[in-house]
Amino acid sequence: MRHLKLLMISLVVLLLAVAPAFAKKPVVIKFSHVVAVDTPKGQAAEFFKKLVEERSKGDIIVEVYPNSSLFNDNDVMTPLMTNAVQMAAPSFSKFTKFAPQLQLVDLPFLFDDADHLHRVLEGNVGQQLKDAVGKKALVGLSFWDSGFKQFSANKPILVPEDAAGLKFRIMSSKVLEEQFKVVGANPQVLPFSEVYSALQQGVVDAAENPLSNFYTKKFHEVQTDLTLSNHGYLGYLVVTNKMFWKSLDDQQRELITQAMKEATVYGNKLALDMDITYLEKVKESGKTAVHELTPAQRKLWKAKMVAIYPEFYDTIGKDLIDGAIAEGK
Repeated sequence: MRHLKLLMISLVVLLLAVAPAFAKKPVVIKFSHVVAVDTPKGQAAEFFKKLVEERSKGDIIVEVYPNSSLFNDNDVMTPLMTNAVQMAAPSFSKFTKFAPQLQLVDLPFLFDDADHLHRVLEGNVGQQLKDAVGKKALVGLSFWDSGFKQFSANKPILVPEDAAGLKFRIMSSKVLEEQFKVVGANPQVLPFSEVYSALQQGVVDAAENPLSNFYTKKFHEVQTDLTLSNHGYLGYLVVTNKMFWKSLDDQQRELITQAMKEATVYGNKLALDMDITYLEKVKESGKTAVHELTPAQRKLWKAKMVAIYPEFYDTIGKDLIDGAIAEGK
């Protein structure tokens, strides 16, 4: 009997010794994005990381790579689709080569305000946009706001004629290209990481950015004038890949989905709050004059720019455009 007890104790000790070797490895999510940590997207990613790691008790680890430290948005799609990266939050324009419907959100003056925007993205139109990226083995998880875009240049831009001849930095987007061509500007596609030096060196004259990007990337140091135009929206579609998503069990998917919902609410509220904060910081810097479009000036811009909508009825879908407009009524 004594020998049996000793044998059992020995087996228990042995099992305890080898258990770590067979312990389940944590799931690792590499989350790549291109903006600073102290932007709405940067903070939403950090909040998502915190929620997932706490609730999974370390069974899921989220490694966040901001500031293009892993990949920029132009390069991230291939590693994302091959599961070298598990999550990214590219701007909508990065999806439009294979999901042209996402050009919808680039349309100028489409959204009246943040409430209108969120009704669109959280409703049927938003679901159709998420479904569109599924054709490339991606899973659309959520929409994150960066905010409404403002014009900046080295002179005041108050009426459409002020943009004529200016070289405007844009993301790769046919909509944004036409948006500036229609007012006589010269759109130039550049990666976000190159915008500061391009503005500084005069490679481009002007840009469009939400206030969070304008301030955190120090564009106010190289642009003398900022116009509060709210002419367009910059947001991101948070995506994962189907290979990774299918490898998770139901409990893990539910945990990630819930954390993503909460991070979205957190980040989108932050985007609104940060607009106020960063506008004040721009003004306090004394380096950039801030102008605000009058209702009459805004009407002139809108009349010019919405004229491009019919050019995209076939690629985006007239039904999607009309559906988005209808949500504002």
